Amino acid sequence: MSTEISASTDTATQYDRRATARILAELARPGLFAAHRPAGAVRFEYIATELRPEPGSHLTFSQRLYLERFMRPCPADAVTSATHRMTWTDSAGIPNTGFYRADGPGPLVPIATREAVLALWRSIDDNTGLAERIARLDAAALAVLAGTTTDHEPIDIFRVGVESAGRALAQHALIARQTPYRTPGEFARGLRDSGIFTAVATRWFWELQASTYRRGMIPVSLRAEPGGSVRYTAESIAMLRAMKDATIADAHRVMDRATTEEGLTVPAAIARYHDDLDLISRQYALLPRGEQPSCPAAVVHRDRGANSSVLTEVVHRFVEVFTDFARRCEPVAVPVREDHGTGPAAEEEDRIFYVPDMTCKHCVRTIGGVLESMDIRVVDIDLDSKRVVAEFRSPRNRARAFEALRDGGYNPVGERPEPLRPGSLG
Repeated sequence: MSTEISASTDTATQYDRRATARILAELARPGLFAAHRPAGAVRFEYIATELRPEPGSHLTFSQRLYLERFMRPCPADAVTSATHRMTWTDSAGIPNTGFYRADGPGPLVPIATREAVLALWRSIDDNTGLAERIARLDAAALAVLAGTTTDHEPIDIFRVGVESAGRALAQHALIARQTPYRTPGEFARGLRDSGIFTAVATRWFWELQASTYRRGMIPVSLRAEPGGSVRYTAESIAMLRAMKDATIADAHRVMDRATTEEGLTVPAAIARYHDDLDLISRQYALLPRGEQPSCPAAVVHRDRGANSSVLTEVVHRFVEVFTDFARRCEPVAVPVREDHGTGPAAEEEDRIFYVPDMTCKHCVRTIGGVLESMDIRVVDIDLDSKRVVAEFRSPRNRARAFEALRDGGYNPVGERPEPLRPGSLG
């Protein structure tokens, strides 16, 4: 019997959500993560900037623009906004952007979330059994992953899943005051036990979570149950369903026009509209009409007499590691640093900037597309370091590009902060 993890005998690239769910589940058994090794206490310096809503509104310009363009039929009063944007350097020396509310758990949640994500990424990389199972994937299984997922490589898929769990926690911290939970660890465990991570995976859609997270907004409300758990309100559930239905309809409409009126092939249509207009993706464009999408990680499988899912494993481990970091991290606010650099070296550095909230290959395509649409040549975009090199030609073009990226929900920074030097808090 072959030891390969197989999908079918057809090796052509194919869209199959059910097969994708099975392949990921088989890869995840008997476990995704190596053991977590707790670190010492760490001090993190961050810079906080107060968000400025538009006059007469509780939303910023970027938030309102995204709401009107991509969140129909969600009304503005269903959205909660952060009060502050923060930037800091994580323990890997990579700049990050996050959001928090002054009346919530504050900057600790974004920082501890990022550290938990980094720790779990390392844990995935250290899992030699997982690497061996990935190496045994046959051509058919690889074709299914390539035809169904945005991040085709299994390691990338699992890494994005971990980061999605982190986004869900940090985003729901904006409405933590609607819950009975009083500490970051209690909040994380409460969301897990209440099924909120599963609700995000099944009721939201990918672009809604990623784009609202980058803008510091969340379009749901929570209600506390008598037993101490929390649930989405009925209004939130109905609104999420309406937004998802509208997004699926848009994807089908664009695909129909591209393949009939424009005469494009399906791959060409996906590449053109996914990259250029951000209105279409294979997840929904190829979904059979009348079928609701299911998150492959949330699909429940029967294994040795017990039910399990990839999502359950990711969430349980994430909450465990996050709680550990929430006890060990100390956020410290610092003032904005002034940069007075001039001369050739400074001009060379002006070609380089960082996008802390660039988290996946979709972000890379979007950021590159924004710059190229402004006739700015992109030299390099590195996802791991979040570093972008571009030929701006003038300070004015650089400022215009930064503003366009902010309108798109990204928060570019002009320099990479000094790497964190971990130390004991005593």
